[in-house]
Amino acid sequence: MSAIEVSHLTKEYHLGSIQGLKQTLLNTGARLMGKQVPERPLFKALDDVSFSIDQGEVVGIIGHNGAGKSTLLKMLAKISTPTKGTIKVKGRIAPLIEVGAGFVPDFTGRENVYLNGSILGMSKKEIDKKFDEIVDFAEMAEFIDTPVKRYSSGMQVKLAFAVATSIESEILIVDEVLAVGDLAFQQKCIERMECLIKLEGRTVIIVGHNIRQLQRICSRVILLDHGQVSRDGSPGEVCGVFYREAQERNIARHADTNLEGEVTPQQGSGMIRVKKIELLNDEGKPLDGTGLHEPLTVRVTFDCEKPLDRPEIVVGLHTSDFVHVLSVSNTLSDIRPNFEPGTHQVTCRLSDIPLRPFSYSLRLAFLDQYRQMLWYAENIRPVLITPGRFDITKMPEAGLVDVPTTWLFSGTEDIS
Repeated sequence: MSAIEVSHLTKEYHLGSIQGLKQTLLNTGARLMGKQVPERPLFKALDDVSFSIDQGEVVGIIGHNGAGKSTLLKMLAKISTPTKGTIKVKGRIAPLIEVGAGFVPDFTGRENVYLNGSILGMSKKEIDKKFDEIVDFAEMAEFIDTPVKRYSSGMQVKLAFAVATSIESEILIVDEVLAVGDLAFQQKCIERMECLIKLEGRTVIIVGHNIRQLQRICSRVILLDHGQVSRDGSPGEVCGVFYREAQERNIARHADTNLEGEVTPQQGSGMIRVKKIELLNDEGKPLDGTGLHEPLTVRVTFDCEKPLDRPEIVVGLHTSDFVHVLSVSNTLSDIRPNFEPGTHQVTCRLSDIPLRPFSYSLRLAFLDQYRQMLWYAENIRPVLITPGRFDITKMPEAGLVDVPTTWLFSGTEDIS
């Protein structure tokens, strides 16, 4: 049985700045006189979107920035109305969108719990019943009668999340709120969401950029692309398509095999200038990457402005969502020469890349002997890892790293 049915949903916005009263009156007068008034161009945030969600389903909505994810959630929560199309919802909705937006700074935490709960559709009796649970979950008992303007931003969102997730509803709509508070509280948020999903069987629609997290907790994922449904299916399949498309865009941005010209760091002291980064094979030929369990050489040409004593140099690879999956450093082998002012090269040969076939990104860091950062950049260029000599169809679906293993079986009959 469907809890939500979305049919041919379209949302259009006029591009450009909002016109003032004077310009609006002039345009109206011009139209009454039969004159043509230039129309501002329309932008379709959603374009003929249709899908249905069954009761108890946990559906993730993913896509690039501007794909229409938050627009869709706001219409499902009745915060915004569609230009065309219909939305049918069966059950009470609890929206976790822009958590804490209704807090009044001069009110205490206690007063804001009642105010925010009322905004979200809870009665005073419901809030009275849930109050202690809300305060305990938010870890705010000591500060609940303190004005919210004295709270840190983390304290505010913790209390707001506790209020929003206490609503007894059939449908939960979540927009980027699982990363509130510190790491320990983020884990509590995830556990609370999993409890609502698994134990209470609620229908959940969740938007997020943490694709791995959504892949783990969702039963289905919808991929939006420029306001349209691009994919709708199992989390593994749809998230895989999203990653591949993101990596293809990344590769297209870095079409040259080797970086020529100075590389701009995200962090630097001005002491080092990286002039060139190359990926090479063992014959010194340029590469886009390498195969699984095959070598890869990274060669960096750089200038020193001042004498540099025993620097630490780190070479690493990360995924498109910045999971650092590989890092190597010259400190473990204690090969740390001194560099005089001038141009130098450092060559790092990775003898065995253990990463599963995919496109990763390169990062590079220079640190002084006291581990103070001198130069740092990530997402420098894509590094494509291919199956190489291995059969990709025989590899497990999940995981990023392939580790050489030994398998032993006992009590089985040899059928080879």
